[in-house]
Amino acid sequence: MNIVVLAGGLSSERDVSFKSGTMVAKALRNRGHNALVLDVFMGYSDAECDVTDIFEKSEENSVVVNDIPTEAPDIDAIIASRADKSPSFFGPNVIKICQMADIVFMALHGGDGESGKVQAAFDLYGIKYTGNDYLSSAIAMDKQMTKEVIKNAGVPVPEGVSLKKENRAGFKFDKFPCIVKPNCGGSSIGVTIVNDPADFDAALDAAFEWEDEVVVEAFISGREFSDGVIEYKALPIIEIAPKQGFYDYKNKYAAGSAVETCPAEISEKATKEMQKYAEIAFKALGLTTYARMDFLMDENENIYCLEANTLPGMTPTSLLPQEAGVTGMNFEDLCEHLIEVSLKKYA
Repeated sequence: MNIVVLAGGLSSERDVSFKSGTMVAKALRNRGHNALVLDVFMGYSDAECDVTDIFEKSEENSVVVNDIPTEAPDIDAIIASRADKSPSFFGPNVIKICQMADIVFMALHGGDGESGKVQAAFDLYGIKYTGNDYLSSAIAMDKQMTKEVIKNAGVPVPEGVSLKKENRAGFKFDKFPCIVKPNCGGSSIGVTIVNDPADFDAALDAAFEWEDEVVVEAFISGREFSDGVIEYKALPIIEIAPKQGFYDYKNKYAAGSAVETCPAEISEKATKEMQKYAEIAFKALGLTTYARMDFLMDENENIYCLEANTLPGMTPTSLLPQEAGVTGMNFEDLCEHLIEVSLKKYA
């Protein structure tokens, strides 16, 4: 197959996306596919060009990345660096190349990549892609909306509220410690644990740097878990235990920063309950292909679902590949399987 592995973009997770895309492309090439890593924003070349044989030399035409930096990218500088200065999210030749592909493997994370916007555009252009449709992606991207939807379906969530930037003046939150985080962001960028009310405004500042709506919710002291779901079936649960602090951007992507245990060493009762909640949340959000649900569990085994990730990371330290590995599915198998699952949307 000729496959575009779409990565990059303009989210805070741009660099993470490139790492995912590089790993996926390598796996697909090992399976005999022509896999081209393409930056959705920068595109291919600065102008119209002949891309007829681009897949024949997919590896040399792909974006090449190094390791994930420990700091989030400077999005303004990236926008300024695009040669054609177009306001379009899609870079030069991106749509044309994606239309030539048998399928686009969505390695985008955060921002426009997971919000359903790219998926909706691809539907209009007749482009096949991996992952969920535009509507379920849009709902799951919104943390507060996700909480409301899955809570109505019987999945427990932390108590909290959303706050828009224009309503910030006079806003008070009286439950400390608490968590402040961007409503649609990922990779724990802009997230702050607030123990002292005096630090609350600074936490809002940090979150509002990334977007105009944030979520403020009660802090739950406990263990962190994640559970992937593929076609409504939960995978083995993984526990994430950062060696220092919480599971922030650095701990997510720096090798050795966290201890990840799969299957998680928890009771059978907690295992079944968490997997059940993952499957309920998946269905309630309208997801059909694959996703990953994040959880916290306190010392009394009370479980809380935090959010859904509709395009889970596919880096060497990512969680979904580790969970799939426990079932006997190696990384190459997983990449192939996610394509097969996604193509069922078009059957």
